[in-house]
Amino acid sequence: MLQALDAAQYTTPTPIQAQAIPEVMAGRDIIGMADTGTGKTAAFSLPILHRFSEDGRRARAGTCRALVLCPTRELAVQIADSMRVYSGRYRPRVAIIVGGMAYGPQTRNLRSGVEVLVATPGRLEDHMKAGNIRLDETEILVADEADRMLDLGFLPAIRRIAQVLPADRQNLFFSATMPDSVRKLADGLLRDPMHIAVAQESPALDRIEQQVIAAESKEKGDVLVELLRDHTEDLTLVFTRTKRGADRLVQRLGASSIRAEAMHGNKSQAQRQRTLVGFRAGRTKVLVATDLAARGIDIDDIRLVVNYDLPNVAETYVHRIGRTARAGATGRAVSLCSREERPHLIGIERLIKCRIPKLTGPGGTVIEVTEPVEDENRRRQSARPEQPAKRRRKGHRGQRPSSNRHADGGQAEARNTGGRDTGGRAAEARGGDNRNADHRQADSRLADNRSGNSRGAEARHANKRAAGGERAGGKAGGQTAKDGHALQSMPFLRRRPADGADKTAAPARKRRRGNNKNERQVAVAS
Repeated sequence: MLQALDAAQYTTPTPIQAQAIPEVMAGRDIIGMADTGTGKTAAFSLPILHRFSEDGRRARAGTCRALVLCPTRELAVQIADSMRVYSGRYRPRVAIIVGGMAYGPQTRNLRSGVEVLVATPGRLEDHMKAGNIRLDETEILVADEADRMLDLGFLPAIRRIAQVLPADRQNLFFSATMPDSVRKLADGLLRDPMHIAVAQESPALDRIEQQVIAAESKEKGDVLVELLRDHTEDLTLVFTRTKRGADRLVQRLGASSIRAEAMHGNKSQAQRQRTLVGFRAGRTKVLVATDLAARGIDIDDIRLVVNYDLPNVAETYVHRIGRTARAGATGRAVSLCSREERPHLIGIERLIKCRIPKLTGPGGTVIEVTEPVEDENRRRQSARPEQPAKRRRKGHRGQRPSSNRHADGGQAEARNTGGRDTGGRAAEARGGDNRNADHRQADSRLADNRSGNSRGAEARHANKRAAGGERAGGKAGGQTAKDGHALQSMPFLRRRPADGADKTAAPARKRRRGNNKNERQVAVAS
């Protein structure tokens, strides 16, 4: 391995390598943060390969000893190629499992077992469900570009993969940026991790000349053509927000006699590899790519990075411009900013903690950001129109007006407690305490029966004889309280007397109003 490193001109370790390699060899979990292009791949690859070469064990069929997860196909290919270079005479079996490549060859590579498996989370889960790979013997889990994987929504997949891994595994997380929210998620997967940060998470990137040109969306194409004509001999990487925008920009540059190639997720793996090889060899001077595809681009000769569309995530800006000024070189990063993208520019400047110089655009405008970001946010909050207060509805649903004071208004009695009439008290007894429904009905009807005279009882018996066909010579007016209760509990018998019945026997009842509670109880008892 030392001979292989000498051949690759690795003479002095970088700061992240000097701090991480001893801890990884000691078996500790690591969260490593360093600028893009500082050798993070070697920081975890070299100790893993050294450990495997020392014990000499080979992975069993259908298993792997080390699993490296990464967000993109290009980055997976780059990591696998680097490990093959670092291994020298050891020659470990390294397999790549990513989407966009043939499924059959990947399955055949996994059947015999591999020492190092480099994969994207989605395709790895496909092989796990098919039974092509088992992770119960995996010793080391590596997450490269961990923040990007979590930002892209790979956290559920990473958690599912981690559940089938051995509990005593070693975990290594490496990335260029690690926001607090992502760090908390990573801490849930790691055991007592050691945090290694060799640079600030939002560096000023002193070796990169950063500039902003004011240009509206319709002007950006002309500005880019003028910019590229000043860098005809340099490798230029142009970032767009969408895959469709990348294809349209390639056509626009081709109309201006500037050869460019596009690389994004809609391209097959063979097309992307062919484009990347041509760009690295210098046959294509301009490469238009999206953020996801550009994560795996590791070319030292890129001199110009253009943000055709400003990213809406400030950390992505750091990753973009980190494609230039690699291996101690210098570079230039130019961002085309429209009026709608100014909030993104403010967020970027707050992240890198410096103001980016603004150049005059083709329209003669200059972007000047003078007020702090906090003041700008406060101004936007204050500019929002106040929402009208919602009107509070008075009363409750289903309540009746308090003026309804008849005996049927138990809810009116609940609102107007000052009422002294017996009918209101009867309604309160029926609806206030929410007792059993049958008892409430009986009590209310007994409360309505204020008259204990025999004529009322005779009228009820007449109704019963007319409805049920009983004989006319029934019992006379002296009916017992038991019969009264039975009749009052059967409202369907309270009907109008039949044609043959004595209609004069039951004159119209008058409602009696009790003066107090005792009188009401006497009326009910009667």
